[in-house]
Amino acid sequence: MGQEFINQTWVNEFILLGLSSDRNTQVFLFVLVLAMYVVTVVGNTLILFLIRLDIRLHTPMYFFLSVLSIVDLCYGNSIAPQMLAHLVSAQKLIPFHSCVFQLYISLALGGSEFFLLGAMSYDRYVAVCHPLHYTVIMDGGVCLGLAASCLMAGFFNSLMETVITFRLPLCHNVINHFACETLAVLRLACVDISFNKVMVAISGFLVIMLPCCLVLFSYTRIVIAILRIRSTQGRHKAFGTCASHLTVVCMCFGATIFTYLGPRSASSEDKEKMVALFYAVVAPTLNPVIYSLRNKEVMAALTKLVEKLR
Repeated sequence: MGQEFINQTWVNEFILLGLSSDRNTQVFLFVLVLAMYVVTVVGNTLILFLIRLDIRLHTPMYFFLSVLSIVDLCYGNSIAPQMLAHLVSAQKLIPFHSCVFQLYISLALGGSEFFLLGAMSYDRYVAVCHPLHYTVIMDGGVCLGLAASCLMAGFFNSLMETVITFRLPLCHNVINHFACETLAVLRLACVDISFNKVMVAISGFLVIMLPCCLVLFSYTRIVIAILRIRSTQGRHKAFGTCASHLTVVCMCFGATIFTYLGPRSASSEDKEKMVALFYAVVAPTLNPVIYSLRNKEVMAALTKLVEKLR
C-alpha cells in the first residue's frame, strides 16, 4: 500500500472541459442554466414556505416533499454555481479537495433523492391501499425515520464510492465533464479500474434498483387498488394523489438508468454529460413545477398566500 502511494501521481487541481468550447454556445448555456438555477431556488423555497405556512399541508406526503425540496436545493447549489462561473471564465479549474467534496455531495444528494422517491412511493401506497390506517401507519416517527434512513443511505453510499475513486493514482488532470463525476474521474486513472467498475455497478444497483423495485411494488398494488374502485370519480381522485410523484419518478429513474445501465458506445462521454446536466440542473428545476402545477392542494395554498399579500 505504501509503495502504491509513493508511485501515485498527485494532482493538485483539475481542468473541467465543460459542455462546449464554443463561446456562443457557452453564453447560451449560461443564460439557460442561470434561469433554471433561479427557478430551482425560488420554486423549492416557495414549496418549503407553503408547506410550513399552510396547516392543510402538514401531512406525511408533504413532509417528504419538503425533504425532497431541501435535497434539490442543496443538489443544485453543489453544481450550478460552479458551472455558471466556468461558463464565463477562461480558466475552468477546480482544486483537488473541491473536486472530492463536489463528487461526495452530489453523489450523496442524488442517492438520497432516489431513496426518498422510493419512500414517497410507499407513502402513496399506504394512502391509497390503507386510507383508514394512513395516519396511524405513517405517523411522525415513521416519516422522520424513513427520511433519515434515506439520507443516511445516500451519504454512506457516496462515501464508499468517493473513497474508492480518489484513492486511485491519477495520471491526468483534465476531466471531460462540467463537474467532478465518478465515471469521468475514473478515466484519469493510470491503473486497472476493474474493481472500481464493479463497485460502481453495485452502487448503481443499490441506489437505483432497490428504490425502483419499491416503486414498482407500491404502484403495482396502487393500480390493483384503483382498478377495484367502481366509480370513475373515485379512480381519478386516487390516481390524482400519485400523479405528480409518478411523473418525477419516471423522469429521474429513467434518466439515470439510461445513463448508467444502458449500452456503452463511442459517444458515452457526451451522453453522460447530457444526462448529468438533466438530473443535476433540469430535474431540481422541474420537481417544484411538477408538484405545484399538478397538485391542487399546493396551488390552493399558493392562491391563499397571494390573496393575503394583496
